[in-house]
Formats: sequence, C-alpha cells, structure tokens
Amino acid sequence: MSSSRHALINVLMLLALLLVVALVSATRVRAQFPGQQPKVEGPWMDKTLSPDKRADLVISQMTLDEKISLLHGLGSRMFESPGSQPPTRSLGGAGYIPGIPRLGIPDLQMADAAVGVRHGSVFGRYSTALPSGASEASSWDLKVAHEYGALIGQELRDQGFNMSLGGGIDLIREPRNGRIFEYKGEDPILAGKLVGEEMKAEQEQGVIGDIKHYALNDQENGRSFVNVKIDKRAMRESDLLAFEIGVKNSGAGAVMCSYNLVNGDYACENSYLLHDVLKKDFGFQGFVLSDWGATHSTVKAAMAGLDLEMPGDDFFGDALQKAVESGEVPTSRLDDMVHRILRSEFAVGLFDEQLGRRVPDIFKGFAVARSVAEQGSVLLKNTHGQLPLSASRLRSITVIGSHADVGVLSGGGSAQVDPPGGNAVPPPPPAAGAPRTDDRNPVWFPSSPLKAIRAKATNAKVEYNAGIDPVAAANLARGSDIAIVFVNQPASEGRDEPSLSLPDNQDALVSAVAAANPHTIVVLETGGPVTMPWVDSVSAVLEAWYPGIKGAEAIASILFGDVNPSGKLPMTFPRSEADLPHPQLADQPAPGPDDLKPMSPGEPFQTNTRKFDIDDNEGPKVGYKWYDAEGKEPLFPFGYGLSYASFSYSHIEVKLGQSPAVTFTVKNTSVRAGAEIAEAYVELPQAAGEPFKRLVAWDKVQLAPGEARTVTLALDPHYLSIFDADKDEWELVPGDYKVLVGGSSRETPLSMTFSQ
Repeated sequence: MSSSRHALINVLMLLALLLVVALVSATRVRAQFPGQQPKVEGPWMDKTLSPDKRADLVISQMTLDEKISLLHGLGSRMFESPGSQPPTRSLGGAGYIPGIPRLGIPDLQMADAAVGVRHGSVFGRYSTALPSGASEASSWDLKVAHEYGALIGQELRDQGFNMSLGGGIDLIREPRNGRIFEYKGEDPILAGKLVGEEMKAEQEQGVIGDIKHYALNDQENGRSFVNVKIDKRAMRESDLLAFEIGVKNSGAGAVMCSYNLVNGDYACENSYLLHDVLKKDFGFQGFVLSDWGATHSTVKAAMAGLDLEMPGDDFFGDALQKAVESGEVPTSRLDDMVHRILRSEFAVGLFDEQLGRRVPDIFKGFAVARSVAEQGSVLLKNTHGQLPLSASRLRSITVIGSHADVGVLSGGGSAQVDPPGGNAVPPPPPAAGAPRTDDRNPVWFPSSPLKAIRAKATNAKVEYNAGIDPVAAANLARGSDIAIVFVNQPASEGRDEPSLSLPDNQDALVSAVAAANPHTIVVLETGGPVTMPWVDSVSAVLEAWYPGIKGAEAIASILFGDVNPSGKLPMTFPRSEADLPHPQLADQPAPGPDDLKPMSPGEPFQTNTRKFDIDDNEGPKVGYKWYDAEGKEPLFPFGYGLSYASFSYSHIEVKLGQSPAVTFTVKNTSVRAGAEIAEAYVELPQAAGEPFKRLVAWDKVQLAPGEARTVTLALDPHYLSIFDADKDEWELVPGDYKVLVGGSSRETPLSMTFSQ
C-alpha cells in the first residue's frame, strides 16, 4: 500500500471518528436539554396558516387521553415525597405540562417572571433582578414597559422556558397588600396599557404572556377564602377595565384566574368573569389557567371557562375525562379548552422554533434594570433645592440604615429573583425545629448605595451607620454636611403588611436624624405607600421602590443630578390609614380543625371552606377617585412627582369629531433639561353619578431648557363611558364633560368643558 493511500485512509478514518463524536455529542446535548421535540410533518406545521386553523388540524388527530393530558399539570404532589425529582424533561420551573412528541406539541415550561425569571433553570440560574412593577409603573412610559417585558421574555427563552407567569395587574384597592410591588398601580388605564405593552414584548420573544390575577385579588390575607362583593358596573369600570385593556393591547396567550371568590363564586369557576366578560366581551382567544391550587371543581369550572388546572390534576385529570365521557362536559367544550392552549402556542411560534439554551446578556440586563430604576424613582420632596447634591462642594456625608452598605431590598414570594452571589444580608439561622421560611425572609440584592455614593462624592468623607440606635445615628449625622437615611418596608406574597408605618422603629430613626441635621434626605425602599410622620422635618424624600440589581447606581445618579428624576406616583400615598376605604385590614377567620389536618395524596389542593366577605363599597372609586369623592387630602397624590426642572401649562383646546383630542402646550421653564409626564383627566356629566375625575391620557414629554411643545392626547370615548349593567354595555352620558390637564391628579392648571 502506498504511503499516500495510507495517509488518505487515515484521514478518512479520522473524519469518520470526528463525525461519530459530533453525533454523540449532539445527541448528548439534546438529552441534557429538556424540551427538545422531534420534527414532525403534518399540515399544522404550515406557518402560512392561522393559529386557529393549525390548532384545529392538530386537535383532529388527538385522542381523548392526549387532550386531557394538556389540561393539567403533572400532579400537585409530584415534588412532595422525600428525594422526589422533577420529570425528565421539566426544567424545574413553577409549572410543567408534557407535550405530545408524535404531534410535535411542545412541552409547556412555565416560570414565575413578574420582575425577572425566578429560580432559573437547571442549566443556568442567573437572571436579571429588575426593579419592582411599581417602579416600572412610576415611569408612566410604554417604552420602559416594552423594554422590561422584552428582557424578561429573552431571559425566559435563554433558560429554555416558553411561558411567563408574570403580568400582575390587580388594582390597588388595599395599599397594605403584600403583592402590590408586583402590580402597576391603582388606575385601570395606566395599569392596563403598561401590562399590555409588557406582555406584547414578552410574546415577541417567543414566550406565552400571562396576565393575572383575574380578578379582584386585592389582598393576601385569606386570599383563598375571601369573597369580594362588588357590583358589575364597579367591576367593569375599575379592575376589569384594566384587564380588558391589557388583554386587547397585548394579545396575551393566557390569563390566570385568582384564588378569591367574587360575588359568591370562586374566580376560577366564575362564569360571569371567565365566560361572559373575558371570553365573550373582551374577545379573549387564549386560555385561562388557575393560580396554583385555585381550582375547586371539575364540571362547574370547565363550563364556566377554566381551561387549565395548575399545578395538579385533582379536577382536570381523570375527573375531567369521566365528565367528558358522561356528557357532563361536552366534547365541544373539551376541544375548545385544548384549542385555546394550542392556539396560544402557535401564535408565539412554539411549534416552529425549538427551545435552546443561551448565555444571557448580563450587561444588557444591567442597563435595562438601571434605566427602569432611574425612570421609575419618584422625587416626593425637595425643599429649597436640596437635591441634586454637589459632589464638588460636599465634605462630609452620613449614610444611615437599611443595610445600605451592602445592598437594596427586593420583594418576596413567587416574584423573588435569585440574588447573584446570594442574599447580601443573610438571614439568621432558624431555631432548631423551626419550619423553613425562605420565601418570607427579606432578600437584599448586592448593590451597595454606600459604595455608589462614595463613587460620586470623591471629595467627601462618607461614613455609614446601620441605624439600629437612633441616638448614635443622630450623633454621627450631626457633624455632616448631609445625612441620607435609607428606610425600608419588606413585602411578600402570602401576607399583607400590618400597617402602612415603617417597621422596626424606622420612623423614630428618621425623626432623630432630622432633628440633628436639617439637611436630611430620606430614600424609601418600599413595596407601596407608607405613612411619613417625619415628612415636614426632612429636606428631601426619594421613593426608590425595590430598585433592582443596579438600584444603588440609579439612586446615586439621581441624588447627584446625573439623572433628572421624572417618575410619578402610580398610587396614592395616604396621610393615615383612617383615610382608606377600609381602615381596618380585613383578615381571615381564625383557623379551624380542618385547617390543621395534613393533606394526603388524592385530596384537593385546597380543602379549606372558611369563607368571609369583603364589601368593596367604594366600587369604582379606587385610589385617587376615592380621595376626590370623599374630599380627603392625600399625603402625596396619584400622578405626583417632582423634577429638577420646572414646567408650565398653557393654551388648552378640545377637538371633537371622530377622533376627539385635547391639545395644550407644555414649557420647560428652567435652565435644566427634563421630562414631564403631562396628564389629562375628565370629569363626567353629573348624570353619570361619579363625583371624581378619571385619568384618560398622558404623555411623557422631553424638553430642553426653555423649550415649549404642543401636546395632543386622544380622548378615547371608551374611557369617557360608563358601564350600564342593565343593558350590559358601555355608553356615553349626555351632558358636559370637563377636561383637566396638569402634572398630577391634584395639580391641573388647565381645564375646558365640552358637551357630548
């Protein structure tokens, strides 16, 4: 054999070996990454067909068992036994529904993702810890909402998930609610538009968007047993209007029904909510899934409009199959349930693009998180221009409290994003035999305000005091040019705050420091509103909410003027709890014997039947509308927020016709560039019976020093209408409508009346 021939054979053998290795490696990668489906040929794989047509083609090939398998999770107790492991293809997220490989139906991999992807997949746990939903809402900016949703959607895909469980939109009827940090404020139009943009952006990334908790999930205490009593008009003009806008603007593939009851029926088996309003009136084409354990029946829930039980199969497993076989649930309804799920999967491309793992763009995440925090922080007070601080003039600064030396606070529960490197403030070890409370311990992201302030104030001596002893903190602050006190209010799913007061004696801390130093600045890290008995004695207050992984840098940039604050409150800050519609926080009854009985396999996820009522007698008067109607003066009103620039309003004009609109001029009257959120409200005719104004439109206007700009805001007739419950329709009331324009719900220098 010639040497050249021998060399050729060796090369061919090497190439063959490399090919085998490559094939084995590829197979191993597929085996290691769950969710990959074999390619399937079928008419439903034609991308030119509509999602509805493709769904129908798949359903025509499915067996009854296969249909049932798509309508529930794998079982509510699949992880409860010691040493239990998630199913082979599950990513270990919040929810998982196996696909059907023979038909190319993908696995549905769900993840909690309210403010970032919670508990990342087994292939990479990192995800960006974004600022809270309240921070996003305070930007009043649909572009910010889009960036927020796009980042979450991208990082879901990076980790292999294809469905988000974010999208919280419950209006803030109860400001002590432990979850309001996830939500978008108290106004239905603002909240609806923001969540609609966020979910639209998530779906553009190829994941199913979810809007929740439908509906009137206003408190966490007793959330599984509380019966909200409210009339149809009030529902439609408040909470349900937010869902209507969000669903229609986003095309979201899923809506999650809530734990509570509404007018006597659980939300997840409430025919009025699910069938009459969501699917019929709103035209929702996606599927309704239950909150985890919020399913309570089979036939009633299915016929009312619930499509998917999560996380188990107590009601939509064997029980549903028997109900279909007996005719209690018609085959047409079963097919509709399956159709809605498949349609949503087709609509975002889950059949057409395999899940894959990618390294997240950490620096992009940092940039988005910081931008949201900067645009969402709200300057509440700034006496005598205390802010922005001058780094060149300051010689001494005292930073006090709230673990500002190491991190910023985040919200807990299912919205909790894993902090990179672990909790910056590790909780104390639990007592021997004590139950795990990981979800209840506050988590601090490693973003140090102290370090960020030192980086800005390079000429100053910056000292830190933990704030545990108010006297010691005040003594240190007394000798400083500036004292910056960080205070916090931890909040979490599963519990409401006992009051609106800052916990752990922080009010006394602020008062002591303010008495020692007249140049005291307070930075709030809270989930929602808090009372401020010290507000008159401090020089500045900045609401930073839960500001995310780049919160420290965002706070420092605002304090030192690198960023001009433009955020405005999406919720009212009351002076006291006595001003609330429900001054006493509604709580669930004391536990009974059945509540202490452990669940056993086969029992429904929720066994408790202790129900109690809450009368939402404020009706549509949510938030600022309540304060208007009741003549109460808030501490800080809805829509309020200061800037380092100043703005004036002039020249209002209302144009009617097919596209009614209000036009006015906003001018920057300062020497500094800034953004003003210009807000338009409308008072309805007296015959409407609503003694309050409604937010109907707004715009975020960027203005150079001295610049004036004409702003035109559409007056959508839907937002000017009332809901007639007897006619079951929206209508415009004849009479005089008053348009008010300005910088907050309580500062509207321009007004004009028109007749309809």
